[in-house]
Amino acid sequence: MHKILFVCLGNICRSPMAEFVMKKMVKDAGVERQFEIASAATSTEEWGNPVYPPARRKLAEHGIRCDGKTARQMSRADYDYYDLIIAMDHSNLRGIQRIIGADSQNKVSLLMDHTDHPHDVADPWYTGNFDATWEDVTAGCAALLHELCRTA
Repeated sequence: MHKILFVCLGNICRSPMAEFVMKKMVKDAGVERQFEIASAATSTEEWGNPVYPPARRKLAEHGIRCDGKTARQMSRADYDYYDLIIAMDHSNLRGIQRIIGADSQNKVSLLMDHTDHPHDVADPWYTGNFDATWEDVTAGCAALLHELCRTA
């Protein structure tokens, strides 16, 4: 079982997009029973809020629903529970480090580091470019899934 937690600043755009994209990918690949996938924030700014409407619309354009998802903050217990903690950008890495301390089990990585073109996933809350975020998230999730299925 692969337990994955996607993390961004508020848990209303990038990390829930990654959560639901990855859930669809594992389902489509017929391996959903081998995965537990969730998302969280490094901050409490959006705690309890639903997925941001433009992010929800972008998911819906691709037939992906995220009903019922609300933002929550990552906890130290999440580090113990999940096998992989996947951050969207370097700022999120610093936020995760504030929550967990040292990554003694090497569980934390950047989503795009699993691709051939490592970079931060831009925050569409600030850029307004949900298409670019969609492209990065889908590429990152596809690469991560390939990597995990190859090593299984």
